[in-house]
Amino acid sequence: MQTSNLIIALLVMSALAYFFGYQRSRGFARQLGGVSNLHSLPTYYGMRVALWCGLPSVLLLFVCLAFEETIISKMLLSGIPDEIRPTSIAEYNLLMNKIENLASGALSSEGVKPALLDAAAALGYLRDMSQRLLTGLAMLVAGGGGFWGWWRMSAQLRARQQVEKIFKGFLLLCASLAIFTTLGILLSVIFESVRFFQQVPISEFLFGLEWSPQTAIRPDQVGGSGSFGAVPLFLGTMLISFIAMTVAVPAGLMSAIYLAEYAGSKVRSFVKPALEILAGVPTVVYGYFAALTVAPLIRDTGTSMGLSVTSESALAAGLVMGIMIIPFISSLADDVINAVPQTMRDGSLALGATHSETIKQVIIPAALPGIVGGVLLAVSRAIGETMIVVMAAGLAANLTVNPLDTVTTVTVQIVTLLVGDQEFDSAKTLSAFALGLMLFLVTLGLNYIALRVVKKYREQYE
Repeated sequence: MQTSNLIIALLVMSALAYFFGYQRSRGFARQLGGVSNLHSLPTYYGMRVALWCGLPSVLLLFVCLAFEETIISKMLLSGIPDEIRPTSIAEYNLLMNKIENLASGALSSEGVKPALLDAAAALGYLRDMSQRLLTGLAMLVAGGGGFWGWWRMSAQLRARQQVEKIFKGFLLLCASLAIFTTLGILLSVIFESVRFFQQVPISEFLFGLEWSPQTAIRPDQVGGSGSFGAVPLFLGTMLISFIAMTVAVPAGLMSAIYLAEYAGSKVRSFVKPALEILAGVPTVVYGYFAALTVAPLIRDTGTSMGLSVTSESALAAGLVMGIMIIPFISSLADDVINAVPQTMRDGSLALGATHSETIKQVIIPAALPGIVGGVLLAVSRAIGETMIVVMAAGLAANLTVNPLDTVTTVTVQIVTLLVGDQEFDSAKTLSAFALGLMLFLVTLGLNYIALRVVKKYREQYE
């Protein structure tokens, strides 16, 4: 049975277990004179039996699936002759891919060694047996668990406490998932970054002025050193982000003030959804707009004024990125401004202040922590943008602050470095993880500052 069909079968068995548990609890209630004589409601008894049926079998299913391929690979390697047995990870991956393609029919069997053909046949057999064994074990555990939960039922059983304890543990697991995911990402990036800094000094990476990570593929190839100074990447990232925020912050903040304080209900019902439509536009569409419309317009305008403007420039990418971030800042600022108590507005107006004076002297200072936090989060969004920069700013790592020149960013280089023919343990590929670590630290710092600002100054207006 396929895994998807097996999961559906387990869900059906859990539903049946719930039904039988519910019916048996109703039988207890009839014998005792009513549901009020049960310790818990019948639904909790049914859910307890369903959990006994489904939870152990699902856990068994995920554990078996996690180790299935590893066990099958070990069994296949044990039957492969020594002369073709892999001695490195790269050879192992190549051999397993070849066996996989032979087993699926994607690779012709002509001219292939008999040992590999036998391994391909064994792979299909082992996977079929594994699927049959897993199906039998999961169904057996589900049936046994459901019967155990049904048999151990009684009128005084604390079914509600047991069910709520299980759901509480599940919610705790979901809450911890984000923490463990972040920790796993950080550890993996740090591990690969350490390998990179073992080949390239960290001082060269942080303070070097030239970025040219074109290392040699073979030891005898010319130009095998490369330059890994990341300052041009950091400068390009800051330049484009600065241009984007110069566009997004005033436009987003002013639009939020207008929608929250001046616009009528009809105007707000039209303008706010229209602004938020921009947030749903894919970044690749913004990239097309920047490359086909904004960048040629800037180039032609600069040329007519006697300026030297490249066809791909930081200004084009920054302007379009700023347009993309406007809904982000506008939505956050609008929510923060609307959260300011109406009593503060009424008090200011009662003292003789005009509407504009109330906005400048009362509302904006009260909402400032939330606005600053939203702006810092928008900066993190701008730093992490990739597609617009690729299509509008180019890939050249130039050390310049001229917005009319071609620049690149950290995220663009990460994509470029991980798409190529270099070995995974080469300095070129590993440098992507070092850049990712720097990007992670910067965005983490901005998010931390945003939270600290909001936490520190919010109490003044509560």
